[in-house]
Amino acid sequence: MIDLPFSAACERNRGPILEQLNGFFVDRRRVLEIGSGTGQHAAFIAAAMPRLSWQCSDRPDYLPGLRARLQQAALDNTPPPIELDVMDAAWPDQTFDALFSANTLHIMAWAEVERLFSCLPEVCADDAKLAIYGPFNIDGRFTSDSNATFDASLRQRAPHMGIRDIGAVNALAVKAGFRLCADHPMPANNRLLFWRRG
Repeated sequence: MIDLPFSAACERNRGPILEQLNGFFVDRRRVLEIGSGTGQHAAFIAAAMPRLSWQCSDRPDYLPGLRARLQQAALDNTPPPIELDVMDAAWPDQTFDALFSANTLHIMAWAEVERLFSCLPEVCADDAKLAIYGPFNIDGRFTSDSNATFDASLRQRAPHMGIRDIGAVNALAVKAGFRLCADHPMPANNRLLFWRRG
C-alpha cells in the first residue's frame, strides 16, 4: 500500500485556483496537467469540473503516488497518469485544448522552462488555453519579502531553481504562439497566468 503524497500548499491553494479555472476553462474539454505531483489539484479540480477530462503527467518517480491518489479519488474523468519529463524527446501523442501547471517553473531549470514552452504546440489545439500558477517576479523585482526569502531558499537547495519573471516567461509563451489574457494575483503572493493560443 502506497502512502498518499501530500502537500499542505496544494490544500491551501486548490480552492482559489478552482475558482479561477471555473471561468477560464468553462469551454474546455481535455486538460493536460504538467507536473501533477501529489495529484491533489487533479483530484479536487476534476471532481468539481466533471465535464473536463483531466490528464495528469509527471516524471517517473512521482507516478506511483499520483496513481494512488487518482485511484482513491475514483473519478471517471481522470485517466491513468502518463510519464512526462519536459526534456524528453517524446511528448504525448495527443491533443489537448487546455494545459495547466502549478508550482513547477521555479523548480525547473530555465532550460527546462524553455523546453516546456517550445513543446506546447505539439500537444495543443489551435485555440488551446494555458494556465500556470505559482510565484512570479514583475520587471525583475520580487512582489513581496516572503517571495524574496523563498527564492533564496530555492537557490540554496539547487542553483538552477528560482522564481521566474513574468516578462521572460511571457516571451516564451509568445514565441510558442500564445497571448497573455490575464494575470490574477492569488493568495500567499502567488499568481495565476492565463494565455490563449492563436
